[in-house]
Amino acid sequence: MTTPMALATDEARTRLHELTVIDVRTPGEYAGGHLPGALNIPLDQIQRALPDIRHAADRGDVLVVCASGARSENACRILAENGVTAATLSGGTGAWAADGHELYRPQGASRATWGMERQVRLTAGVIVLLGLLLGLVIHPAFQLVSAGIAGGLVFSALTNTCGMAAMLAKLPHNRPRAADLDNTLAALRNR
Repeated sequence: MTTPMALATDEARTRLHELTVIDVRTPGEYAGGHLPGALNIPLDQIQRALPDIRHAADRGDVLVVCASGARSENACRILAENGVTAATLSGGTGAWAADGHELYRPQGASRATWGMERQVRLTAGVIVLLGLLLGLVIHPAFQLVSAGIAGGLVFSALTNTCGMAAMLAKLPHNRPRAADLDNTLAALRNR
C-alpha cells in the first residue's frame, strides 16, 4: 500500500483545470459548497465508482477532496489498493476556503445538511449525556454507554477513522439518490 500524495490548496487551484476532482463527502455537505467542477462520489460509494475513477485516472490526475482531509486520505488508500493513483487536498475544503479560494454553491440547494464532523459531535454528545442521565436515574451501569463512546472517540483519533461517521453516512439525508450518483458517474465517464 502506498501513501497518498497530497496537494496544497494553491497548487490544486492552479491545476484545477487539468484535474478530475472527486468530493467524497455526503451529498448534503457537497451541496453546502465544493471545489469548482468537483464530482460528488461519497466515500462509501468509491468501490462502485472504481471502474469510472480508474478510467478518469488513465486520462489524467485525480484529486480527492473532503471536509478536512481524513476521508479523502481513506479514499486515496482504497484507490491505491485497487491500482489507481490519486492525490488528496491537504486540509480539504476547509483549508481551500480558509486560503481564500471560492467554493461553488449550487443555486437552489434544497437543504442545508450539517457536516459529518458536526453530526458526529452531536450524536456522541447526546449518547454521552443520555448514558450519564440513565446512570443517575435508572442504574449506574448505563454510565458504561458514555465510557464506550469515550473509548470510541479515542480510538477514532488514534486511527484517523470514525465508525460513527460511517454509520451516520448511511442515514437517508446523507445518502445520494441513485439517479444523482448515476448522473455523476456518467459525467465522470464523459470527462
